[in-house]
Amino acid sequence: MQLIRTTSDNPDYQKLVVLLDAVLKVLDGEEHDFYAQYNKSDTIKNVIVFYEDNHPVGCGAFKLYENKTIEIKRMFVLPEQRGKGIAHQILNELEKWARELGYSDCILETGNKQVEAIGLYQNTGYTIIPNYGQYQGVANSICMKKSI
Repeated sequence: MQLIRTTSDNPDYQKLVVLLDAVLKVLDGEEHDFYAQYNKSDTIKNVIVFYEDNHPVGCGAFKLYENKTIEIKRMFVLPEQRGKGIAHQILNELEKWARELGYSDCILETGNKQVEAIGLYQNTGYTIIPNYGQYQGVANSICMKKSI
């Protein structure tokens, strides 16, 4: 296994995001277009790609939200690779990288139908907060925060 720090220009990241978007389109249903407008990843400077046997199997990213807070974005692990702790490793590396850059807090949004994601975040110390920004008033959204 190998974790690499890269940007959204990475072709392996781009392929994984296409797969992520296909999954989210099903989960989000009619609300997919609303979420998709906030999930553009063509200019993200902080991306992690996880490789197993030189094959990309997972990814995650973060971007500046405000001041010392970053927003975790585009977390995804191939379905056949889930249950191995890959998402946990990606999230840990994103948090480590953010700390190295001087950030103190992470926020994120996930959908209430993404039970595995909610479990991952809660098991790694994230707590539910009031929906922020564009997610205020969106019933399908669950927002979380963690101090790093």
